Amino acid sequence: MTRLDRYILAQLLRVFGFFSLVLVSVYWVNRAVNLFDQLISDGQPMIVFLEFTALSLPMLIRTVLPIAAFVAACFVTLGLLRNSEIAVMHAAGISPFRIARPVAVFGLIVTVFLMVLMNFLVPEARSQLSRRQADLAQNVTSGLLQDGVFQHPADGITFFISEITSEGVLRGIYLSDSRSQLQRTDYTARTALIVPDATGPKLVMIDGQAQILNQQTGRLSVTGFGDFTYDLSSLVGPAGRQISHYELPTRMLIAPSESLIRAAGATAAQFRFELVSRFVDALSAIAVALIGYASLIAGGYSRLGFWREVVLAVTLMGVLQSLGNALAGTAMQSTSLAWLGIVPPVLGTLVALALIAWSGRRRRRRGAERGADQGAVRGAAA
Repeated sequence: MTRLDRYILAQLLRVFGFFSLVLVSVYWVNRAVNLFDQLISDGQPMIVFLEFTALSLPMLIRTVLPIAAFVAACFVTLGLLRNSEIAVMHAAGISPFRIARPVAVFGLIVTVFLMVLMNFLVPEARSQLSRRQADLAQNVTSGLLQDGVFQHPADGITFFISEITSEGVLRGIYLSDSRSQLQRTDYTARTALIVPDATGPKLVMIDGQAQILNQQTGRLSVTGFGDFTYDLSSLVGPAGRQISHYELPTRMLIAPSESLIRAAGATAAQFRFELVSRFVDALSAIAVALIGYASLIAGGYSRLGFWREVVLAVTLMGVLQSLGNALAGTAMQSTSLAWLGIVPPVLGTLVALALIAWSGRRRRRRGAERGADQGAVRGAAA
């Protein structure tokens, strides 16, 4: 690698590190605010909040890195153009393709980071986060077992227990469910038990009644019961935890068994697309870096600014992102269509190379025209 390559690469990495830090901070703060409100309102300690935010960081970094790579390529190229450094390179006979070499190396470095994230850190973080969420959901059941306290485990739900015996029997139960806009139901029971079940915990109320108030007509209906089962899984979540194919290691996605596919609640096409995406999405860093460089270099130096080139770069990024989202739905319908995921990064790279080639031809054409004009002037003077 020459001194010129190291010079441009050092600028790209420095700017990339800065924008990565800024974007991750913005995304993290936005995520942390919602997470803080959710966990603290449920009575969770601060250590749980810190644990959840730390586990969400790999997913945030994976989202931010391609954006930061694109911004860094645009920012550095724009600086080289404004300082006329690229004009000096062209005057020294350095082609646009030659200048693109450190940009491609920079994209390759970001690709390696993304490969590590998407194949190791992100699946493990997803698995740990899902496991901790399941643990907290089950802990809510034990949190309901407090006597003499009106509790609100969810919006529209009020729960009260007069007494909890040493045998675990609940006495004096009151449960109000006003989540529906059409009616409100109040349950009262002499005794109750919380019974575990495969689909989630159940509240079995014994010797009670249900008062149903129609919110539209104001009519109240009262029904007595000997025993009634209320599903608590809507409040604390279902029992156990369903594994997701997003949190599986890459080696398990290569040849998944039928039992694993059923356990994840996904299809073989979704498994294949997830496997392809962990490599293809990482390669997109090369494409976005080249697009940021090529879009700005295609316009050359202009005293009127570079806003049109910046708009072109952002537009190309938007088109590629939209194309990727559109092809993702199709690719997950069949295992034979998983290769569609590679279309956006390949297409973006080809467009960038075409813009660089067009920039080089235009520069050579202008040089030939200036040479012809100078020859004509010399001929006229002779």
